[in-house]
Amino acid sequence: MVNFNGNIVANNTNFLNEENRALKYGDALFETIRVVNNKVFFWESHYLRLMASMRILRMEIPMNFTMEFLQEEIEKLIAENNQQPKALRVRMTVFRNNGGLYTPSDNNVSYIIETKELQNPFYVLNDAPYEVELYKDFYVNSGLLSTLKSTNKVLHVLAGIFAEENNYQNCLLVNDKKNVIEATNGNLFLVKGNTIKTPPITEGCLNGVLRQQLIEIINKTEELELVEEAISPFEIQKADELFLTNVISGIIPVSKYRKKSFTSTVAKQLVGKLNAKARLQA
Repeated sequence: MVNFNGNIVANNTNFLNEENRALKYGDALFETIRVVNNKVFFWESHYLRLMASMRILRMEIPMNFTMEFLQEEIEKLIAENNQQPKALRVRMTVFRNNGGLYTPSDNNVSYIIETKELQNPFYVLNDAPYEVELYKDFYVNSGLLSTLKSTNKVLHVLAGIFAEENNYQNCLLVNDKKNVIEATNGNLFLVKGNTIKTPPITEGCLNGVLRQQLIEIINKTEELELVEEAISPFEIQKADELFLTNVISGIIPVSKYRKKSFTSTVAKQLVGKLNAKARLQA
C-alpha cells in the first residue's frame, strides 16, 4: 500500500497519468527516511530540508504541511501496512501538479509516501570489500540546484550503471571544477590523521541529512577535526580512510580506490555515536 495525498491505495493502483510533471520534467523532490519501531529518524532535519527545497523550486507549500501532519501521514501508511515494529525505508515524493509545459500552470503539489522493510534496525558497518572509481563522463554543476534531493538524477543513474558494468560497488562524482563531491548515493568524507574533510555545499554536493548529523558528531569529538573544503582526486589516494554516508545505510567504509586500500578505524568509532544520536532524536 502507498499513501497518495492522504488516501491509502494499493501498490498496483493507477493513480498517476502521462501529465505527471515528475515524469515529464523531473519537477519533484523526495526524502528518503529511516523509520524504526514507528520512530522517524532525524525527522526535523528531513522536514526542514523539504520545506527549504520546495521554496527554492517555487512550489506552493500547503497550509497543512506541518511537521506533525506529514509525520502522521507516514505513520498512517506504516499502520496500514502493519509495519510498526519494523525497520523501514520510507520515501516521500512531492511533485508539482499537472499542467503547463516547462512553465507550470499550477504550483500546488501532491505527494506519495512508500515504505520498504530493512534488515537491520541499527546502523552497522559492512566489512565486505567496497571499491569505488571516479565517474568522469559527466560533471555535477557546483550550484544550489545540485544540493537538492530532486528526482532529476540522470547523472547518478549513469554513474551507477558505469559502476555495475565495471564491477565497482560505487562511483565518486566530480563537479565542474574537477573536484570530487559525493558518491552516487551519499555524501563523501575523507580521513587523514585526525582531520576529517567533507566537501562544502557550495561544491554542489547533496545537502544530506546524515551529513549534517555526522558533522555535529565530529565537531563534538575532541580528538577529531572537521574541515569543509574541496577535495581533489589526488587527495583520495593519500587518505587513511574514505567513507560515504546516507540515512538508510549510515556510514559506508570504502575499502579500495584504484591501488589505494583504506582502513575503517574512524568509521567504526563514529557509527556507535551515530546510533546513539539516532535513538535520541527518534
